[in-house]
Amino acid sequence: MSNPLTFYKMHSLGNDFMVVDAVREPFSADPAAISIWANRNLGIGFDQLLCIGLPEDDDVDFDYQIFNADGSRSEQCGNGTRCVALLARKTGLTNQNVITWSSLGGRVSTEFKEGGIIETRMPGPSFDRAQIPFEHPCTDLAVPLEAAGQTFSVIPVSIGNPHAVVFLDEIRDLDVAAIGGELTHHPAFPNRANVGFCQVVNESFMRLRVYERGVGETQACGTGACAAGVAAMVSGRGRERIKISLPGGKLRVEWPDRDGPIQLSGDATLVYQGQMKLDEDL
Repeated sequence: MSNPLTFYKMHSLGNDFMVVDAVREPFSADPAAISIWANRNLGIGFDQLLCIGLPEDDDVDFDYQIFNADGSRSEQCGNGTRCVALLARKTGLTNQNVITWSSLGGRVSTEFKEGGIIETRMPGPSFDRAQIPFEHPCTDLAVPLEAAGQTFSVIPVSIGNPHAVVFLDEIRDLDVAAIGGELTHHPAFPNRANVGFCQVVNESFMRLRVYERGVGETQACGTGACAAGVAAMVSGRGRERIKISLPGGKLRVEWPDRDGPIQLSGDATLVYQGQMKLDEDL
């Protein structure tokens, strides 16, 4: 019989995670098992599973793996960076104030600020179609795509993972599940995409709802906030520092240097620690 797996339930603005410390306890992720654990009726319930591991490179502190609720891999998770940083400090994996992480979507660093705020420095955005990846004959910044019987103006951008940003006058009653579900699987996004629906209130404040690939609509999305923020900045809708309100709370996105990283700030919460026997049904 295998030993129980220790895990931690965490969230940031309601964007919730199952976090595993694979530094102290080896862990191999099985997509089928993850999809069961993620089920809010049959398992633990979460948007993503996050795994803290030993780094492959000497110049970073930890490896950082992200799995969506359907078991698929994700390259980056902005809200998740703050949760793994908080857990690493709380469990004694490190006592550093600044922690560096390696992920499929590039390297990030987290820094603890006053008032329980953690700032993540995300990779700079890319609007290069090949890097996103995005395949469409239109070369404009915003591209018309069909979804749910309507045409939407979409700005494709990568924050280490693919995003589609849609600016609308009102998002409160929007059918995010239907429209986001179609746009995330649009043929123009061969690796699927996280879809953000953004309402600009003014140049420094906007509202956002995000449909995450492999998950559905979430209470918050860190990389989605970054994508919406930089899309607003490059399209002339926003300033270099923007507060973004999501269903679960607010994040701050800053991009002062167009050749530099995106700064994403918010909080993180450890909900509980649990154990699970891997050889038994949940």
